[in-house]
Amino acid sequence: MAEVFVHNGKRITIIDLSQTLSNETASFEPLPHRIEYSNHVQSVKVAERLFGLGAEYWPEGLAWAAETVTLSTHSGTHVDAPYHYGPLSGGRPARTMDQVPLRWCFGDGVVLNMTHKRRGEGITAEDVQAELQRIDYTIKPFDIVLVRTDTWKHFHKPGYDLMHPGLRRSAVEWLVNQGVKVIGIDAWGLDRPFDVMAEEARRGDKSVVWEAHIFGREQEYLQIEKLCHLDEIPVPFGFKVFAFPVKLKGASGGWARVVAILEEELGQ
Repeated sequence: MAEVFVHNGKRITIIDLSQTLSNETASFEPLPHRIEYSNHVQSVKVAERLFGLGAEYWPEGLAWAAETVTLSTHSGTHVDAPYHYGPLSGGRPARTMDQVPLRWCFGDGVVLNMTHKRRGEGITAEDVQAELQRIDYTIKPFDIVLVRTDTWKHFHKPGYDLMHPGLRRSAVEWLVNQGVKVIGIDAWGLDRPFDVMAEEARRGDKSVVWEAHIFGREQEYLQIEKLCHLDEIPVPFGFKVFAFPVKLKGASGGWARVVAILEEELGQ
């Protein structure tokens, strides 16, 4: 999924970290979506109805192609706004997607390899710190932290939303306290699967329910969910991430075309 080209004497690699949303997965998505396609022939009828321009007015009798999409703001690769986690964050009204600072949505990327964690396991602050020590990196403000689980490789399978490990509150709290504003994961959600959290809650520990998300009620941060291809980023750091969400008024999330960009001097 990488594109490589030369620009201003540098080799630029762009890695697409976003899911391709299609009708192939619509039947088993927890948040269903539907894409309706109108091809160049079908749209001639629309042009005739709207503008009185039948097929005879179009070269080869072909007009435009267009799609109508019905989906949640949390379908496909998307960014969660603080408002998703609750109405307040830090005692103030939680920001919606149209209020999120764009500065938060690009920065130096860091990949934390958590592929050794199994389904339902928690990723703690200690796990994050151990991985940072392994790759010899120190988190700084506005870094965009990407948690690699490789769960994205199952996005085409029913039940993928229950296959991943997830962050515990301690991991999110530690990262946000280092100045991180964006945490992403290549899974359905940043938290552990709901069946795991629900079972633990029924056994008496209600604090585990959606704990990574709910930390956002105390301190603002963004999540990127349903990332893909984190395994194609060749280095754990030393690249940029761009994750600008669609601007929707009052929304709790927004779809994003998330990419990683690496720049290398030619000859290196």
